[in-house]
Amino acid sequence: VQLQASGGGLEQAGGSLELSCAASGSTFRLNAIGWYRQAPGKQRELVADISSGGSVTYADSVKGRFTISRDNAKNTVYLQMNSLKPEDTAVYYCNAVVGVSRTEYWGQGTLVTVSS
Repeated sequence: VQLQASGGGLEQAGGSLELSCAASGSTFRLNAIGWYRQAPGKQRELVADISSGGSVTYADSVKGRFTISRDNAKNTVYLQMNSLKPEDTAVYYCNAVVGVSRTEYWGQGTLVTVSS
């Protein structure tokens, strides 16, 4: 599975950005797909993910502000980020969990910078 992320950039606090991640390859074996982020000096953390059945999980810090969605026809997952805060600044990584072995794949990171 290959993951191609896009979106991100610089936004002011309170603004919005959308990330997208297109999956290719053995996408029929996708269990879950989502987004992690890593801020400078911090560990990578789950932002949101969505299972093949449509169940979603959000980090508490983004609940009510971020929305993850999945277009199965396009094998693409989106992360709509609203009401951005400076603490959302991080490199965001697309992540996919594949097959019964639950192998993880990562896309290239995309930088999101939120200015105050």
